[in-house]
Amino acid sequence: MTAVPIRARSTSAQEEAEWKLRTDLAAVFRVHARLDWNEQIGNHHSVMLPGSPDRPLFLINPRGLLFQEITASNLIVCDLDGNVVRGTGELRKVAFCIHARIHLANPKAVALLHVHPQYLTALSMIEDGRLELSHFNNLTLNDRIAYDEETNDAITPEEGDRYAKVLGDKTILLMPHHGVTVIGPTIEEAFDELHGAERTAMYQITAMQTGRKLRTFPDHMRRRYLGRIGDRWDSRMHLDAWRRILDKEEPDYAS
Repeated sequence: MTAVPIRARSTSAQEEAEWKLRTDLAAVFRVHARLDWNEQIGNHHSVMLPGSPDRPLFLINPRGLLFQEITASNLIVCDLDGNVVRGTGELRKVAFCIHARIHLANPKAVALLHVHPQYLTALSMIEDGRLELSHFNNLTLNDRIAYDEETNDAITPEEGDRYAKVLGDKTILLMPHHGVTVIGPTIEEAFDELHGAERTAMYQITAMQTGRKLRTFPDHMRRRYLGRIGDRWDSRMHLDAWRRILDKEEPDYAS
């Protein structure tokens, strides 16, 4: 029997909204594959689905797929107890422990992106690694970052709860020896903030490699902003620009 594409069944406003989230999230996976930010078949991105107050559900990538294999239709739908309720595939245990627990604890975490990009991950491996107040982006980003100080070799639901507590009202969690998790009220805002943080870490680590002292801004210039990054940056336009490239070069992402 020929499978019926998910999009073909989408008739209600809720289903259309889900399809839009699916294509945005699939696009983010493809961009991050191009940037080599994921750990082989590891790492995961998720977004809460609208319209399920009695049983909150989220979209996430199934275990075992490379980011470049992700399409809008092969994302799975899970509940916050870790059950796969729609789609084919398995929810990776680590993904459940990080994503479901942070989604559950933090209403601001509508979208959650977890990757191991080169420069933020390198920063997480440095003793007292911090983003300094050295680049223009730092004026906005630095007050939005939570730095985890506890090192654990296993990720459990309790560890996910602890991540949520450490994150608090911030949007970026730098995880020691590990990588980064970014949350946002929309996929595009989490995507934009993660991209900005990784670029800023790249500038800093590149400058540090000279062995010269970093030039820093005076502290009073910090923005001290914890609102929506999309109100300051062109987050939707940024993701749409990438989607135009993908539409030409990898159109299957939206299938």
